[in-house]
Order: sequence, then C-alpha cells, then structure tokens
Amino acid sequence: MNPYAIRKDNLASFAYTNEPLLQQPPKAVALDFHGLNMNQMLQEHSEKARLYAQRGVLLVVPYDNPWSWMNSVAVAETDAIVDAVYARLSLPDRIPLLSTGGSMGGLSALVFSARSARPVAGCAANCPVCDLPYHYTERPDLPRTILSAFWHEGDIERAILASSPLHLVAELPRIPYYIVHGTADKAVNLQRHSLPLVEAMRGRGLDVRFTAVEGMEHCALPEEEAQCYNGFVFSFAGGSEPRD
Repeated sequence: MNPYAIRKDNLASFAYTNEPLLQQPPKAVALDFHGLNMNQMLQEHSEKARLYAQRGVLLVVPYDNPWSWMNSVAVAETDAIVDAVYARLSLPDRIPLLSTGGSMGGLSALVFSARSARPVAGCAANCPVCDLPYHYTERPDLPRTILSAFWHEGDIERAILASSPLHLVAELPRIPYYIVHGTADKAVNLQRHSLPLVEAMRGRGLDVRFTAVEGMEHCALPEEEAQCYNGFVFSFAGGSEPRD
C-alpha cells in the first residue's frame, strides 16, 4: 500500500466532507473549492454543510494548496480526492459530481470542470476570478500567490493561461453553469472577470445562468441569491431549483 496515496480510509486528512450528517446515501456530490489563503482543516460542520446534507448532497471541501489557483497539482489532487469519495461511499458513477466555489474557488470550479478526470455534471461559481493574467495586476497581494502556484510549471505564462477560465472557454464542457457576481465587488472586478467570461461562454452556446447582484460585495450572497445558488446544486440531487 502506498503510504502517500489519498485513499478512502484517510480522506479526512485531505478534504472535509459532511458525510456524518447524511441520513441517506447521497444523491449528488458537490465539490466546494475554497478561496485564496484558506490554510486550516475544517473542524466543525457549517450551516451550509447541514443544509446540503438535508438535501442529500455530499459536500466536499478539498484541502488543496491555499495558493493553488487550480494548477496541475491541484487538479490531480482533486481527482484523487473525488476517487476516494466515490470509493468510500461505494457511489455509482451515475451520482452527479458538481464543481462549485467562490473567488479563487470560483476559478477552481470552472477550471476543474474542464480538467476533471471524472465528468462534471454542473458548475456554480460565486464572484469567480476569470481572467487570471489580469488578476495578477489587480491587487498587490496577488503576484506572489500566482507565481507560487505556477513557478514549477516551467513555462509560467502558458501555465497561468491554462488555469484562466476566460482563456479556456473552448475547453469548457457543455454542462449547465451558474455564475453570480456582485456589482460592488472590489476584490474581483465584475467588468474584467464574469462579464467577459459569460459573454464568451454564451458565444460558444454554453448553458449559462448569470446574475449580477446590485450592491453585492465580494462573495457576500444575499439570502435570496444564496437560495438560488444552492438551488442550482440541489437540482442535480432531484430537488427544485428556485427561479426568478
């Protein structure tokens, strides 16, 4: 046995799941990619984790690098986590896998949808970073994190483009997408990120539901928008999706 592999018996060292809260076999698996700088293992179940369990959704938060920007290592590690999740619960392939997250996690959700070894059924992104080369210049705290993620790749510019959703629209799978962004977001600019991405995705004929929330700051979903966001995920578990 490889002591350094991610397996069903050591999954808790590599990802949080709400498995203990489930009252029935899960109807869907939702990856929830974290934002920049998350560096702690989750010790308690959140309100979101409890809500997802009630709706039959296994919530999985991968503990990838706090500055991963969904580089090739993060993709491979997440693939291994997903395999361990499905093996641990003996889930059949028909159980849908969702890719979700906010900010860097929104970028991760979009990129993983294109790179995942297991097909992703749907993707939800909250205030996602979409133009990673532009984001390098957007705030002074970002260059160190992006170089940290891609320095080992050799051709850094090419690697950054490969993890930039706006630059890989042609590779995104034809699945449903839910993207939400706040007009008052000062961390990830709406006009430079979600708006051009959604335009490019719709230009390719992809199924994108997009909402620009007036006055919303970075990733701070109002209750109604949170219900719609979560409802999109629940729809893959046989639940209803709230509509405008």
